[in-house]
Amino acid sequence: MKISVDLTLSPLQDNYEEHIITFIKALQNSEFKVLENPLSTQVYGDYDTLMPFLTKTIRASFQNQDISVLTMKVIKSDRSDYEPNF
Repeated sequence: MKISVDLTLSPLQDNYEEHIITFIKALQNSEFKVLENPLSTQVYGDYDTLMPFLTKTIRASFQNQDISVLTMKVIKSDRSDYEPNF
C-alpha cells in the first residue's frame, strides 16, 4: 500500500537548524521520494518499507536532541504528483 507522510521536526533548543538539516538529509539519502517546503517535508513510498525506515530515522534524530516535537501526518495514497488547481 502506497502512503504519503508529512513530517515537521521542531527541536526545542538553540541549535535547532543543525538537527533539522541532519534529519532532512537522512530522509533524502533514502530510497524514497522526498519533497521539501518551508514548513514540512513529505516522504512517499510503500507502507511496509517506509514506516520502519521512519521509525529508525526519527529515533536517531531524537537521540541527538534534548527536547523535540515531531508532527507526522500519514495519508493512505501516493500524493507525490498532486498539483493544486486553484
